[in-house]
Amino acid sequence: MVTTNMTSLDTPEYAVPQAQRIPVSNYPASMQAIPPSRMFTIKEALKQYKAKVGEDAPVYDASQGDGGASLPGVPKDILEEAARLQIEHGTGYDKPFGTELFRQAAAEDYWQLESSTGWDTRNIIFCQGGRDALNKAYSAMITLGHGRVGDLLVVSRVPWISYNWGPYSMGLNVLRAPGNPSESWKYTPDGIRATADFAARDGRKIAGMVITSPDNPTGRTIPIEEQIELARTAIEAGYPFVLFDWIYHYITDGGHNDINIVLNAFDAKDREKLIFLDGLTKSLGASNIRSAHLVASKAVIKHINTHASHGVIPAFYAQAVAIAAYKRGFAEAAKSIIQPCSQSRKILRTALEAANMKFIMGDGYYAFIELEQFVQNRGYEDTADLGKYLAEDHGVAVVPGVYFSDAGKYWVRFSYALPPERTEKAVKQFIAGLNTL
Repeated sequence: MVTTNMTSLDTPEYAVPQAQRIPVSNYPASMQAIPPSRMFTIKEALKQYKAKVGEDAPVYDASQGDGGASLPGVPKDILEEAARLQIEHGTGYDKPFGTELFRQAAAEDYWQLESSTGWDTRNIIFCQGGRDALNKAYSAMITLGHGRVGDLLVVSRVPWISYNWGPYSMGLNVLRAPGNPSESWKYTPDGIRATADFAARDGRKIAGMVITSPDNPTGRTIPIEEQIELARTAIEAGYPFVLFDWIYHYITDGGHNDINIVLNAFDAKDREKLIFLDGLTKSLGASNIRSAHLVASKAVIKHINTHASHGVIPAFYAQAVAIAAYKRGFAEAAKSIIQPCSQSRKILRTALEAANMKFIMGDGYYAFIELEQFVQNRGYEDTADLGKYLAEDHGVAVVPGVYFSDAGKYWVRFSYALPPERTEKAVKQFIAGLNTL
């Protein structure tokens, strides 16, 4: 005789046993409302300038971080090769991790993972863009770390705008580490340890830390040895995970990051605590292709893959663009972004130095420029009003540093992801606008 514990079909039934049910918590009701990103509205101020001086007046958008809009973007022949791969592949569902073809191209052609790391294609999962990858990484940190919401994600003192709010929407509180503008707000080993102590005194635990290089918004590039030291310090201080956001790392004068150097710097146990994010958004100017991926321990990949099977199944075309670019040789595929950024970087640095301006500038897309004197001369509280003035009265848009955090209130982010001749005119107009103050 067969017995069953099935609930009567006339009675509601839970999907999971009582011990595994999510406890009731009202924390969403007390959360701060997440503001929309102002990055998408800055351009509106340029319309005011055109309304004042004429529709034909040149404007300069040094606020954006979209190489697909300001630079040539993905080469046409790579898009065509991706379309061929899509036709050959068909339009059926793929696996939650993407496809084996993508994993192979990423592991072998792009990262060239060494056998000494113990990592291979199974340590890679495709994601629909960087934000999708980050949300999946946060989920893994929460579940596989301390297994609780409300803990802390550590970011730099002046972080990318979405590092303030993306983790928060996932149930993590964001904690900005100590940082000093004279040192580009960089992480220090002492600051990482102090952050762990601060969290403990507040009765919380740290879920993970983000290291971004080249950085957004400051543009600072962190040498690989320094990244390793920071990650090791965090792990020794009890951080369960360290996420390396390398979305800009191919757009550098000194060469891209070597994942094998980082992996081989840690023993097998600590290597499991490392997560790497990369994609095509910046390096190939592929913003609306939505092509990114994570490289992480097999446990992290398994967690993300399982959850993705009930959530976002990745699109193949975005993988195909990456496959085509990786197999060509990525430095060659991305030269239409890398080369003009390198030329613009030199132009901008020369102009800022000639104007005796204080700024931070490594690689990537951005320079972070200190404008406290101009803010005070105008009687502004921070660079938000100054940014509006520069856009509406002089036709050049930058991102106010206060948008990132209060520590950046006297700074602006200037994007040089532009053709060199455009950068030259933009910085000239920028300095001319400041000189009116």
